[in-house]
Amino acid sequence: MARIISPSMLSADFGYLADDTRMIDRSAAEWLHIDVMDGVFVPNISFGFPVLAAIARETAKFLDVHLMIVEPEKYIKRFAEAGASLVTIHAEATGDLPAALRSIRALGIKAGVSIKPATPVWAIADVLPLCDLVLVMSVEPGFGGQQFMPASVDKVRELRRLIDGQGLATLIEIDGGVSPANAGMLFGAGCDVLVAGSSVFGAPDPLEAIEQMLNAE
Repeated sequence: MARIISPSMLSADFGYLADDTRMIDRSAAEWLHIDVMDGVFVPNISFGFPVLAAIARETAKFLDVHLMIVEPEKYIKRFAEAGASLVTIHAEATGDLPAALRSIRALGIKAGVSIKPATPVWAIADVLPLCDLVLVMSVEPGFGGQQFMPASVDKVRELRRLIDGQGLATLIEIDGGVSPANAGMLFGAGCDVLVAGSSVFGAPDPLEAIEQMLNAE
C-alpha cells in the first residue's frame, strides 16, 4: 500500500497562502488537500475556484480537491479547469453518484467519493469500481482541529477488505484528527493517504511533522 500525506490547506495561514503552499511543495508530502465548502452541505465556507487556481500556480503537487458542497456535479468541470488532479464528492450530496463519478473521470482526472461518519461503507460498495479513492471522514466535515473518531478505523478495515476482495486499485484516504501519534495505526489499518491539517501547519516544524507521519510505526 501507498503512504501518502496530503496536508490540508484549510489549516494554512490564509494571509500567507502562497508561502505555505511553497513550503508544502518542498516537503515529503506527495499531495496537497483542498477543502471546498459551501455553507450548505457543511456549516462553513472555504475555498473556491480562484484560490484553487492560485494554489495550483505555486505547487507541483497532486491537488486533492474535496468538495463538501451540494450538487457537486454542477461544478466538477470548473474545478478540473482550475487545476484539480482528483475531485472527491460526497455520497450524501448527489442524487446520482455513479453518474457524477463518471463525469469526473471523463474530464481526465481522478474521481473520489467521501462518506460522513454516520454513513456506512455498504452505501458506496457498488460504486467502488468507479472510484480512484474513497475518503473516510473521521470527524464531522466542516471544520479543522476536531478530535479523531476511533470508529472510523473499522470503516477503513471494512473498505480494505472490499477493495482487495474486488481486486481494485482504489486508494483509501482518511481526514480528521490525523497526527504523528495515530498515523502508524491508520496506515496499518489500510489507509493509503492521510489528510493532516493542524498537525502539520500547527507544528513547530511542519516538514518534520510530515516526515514523522510518513515513517510512523
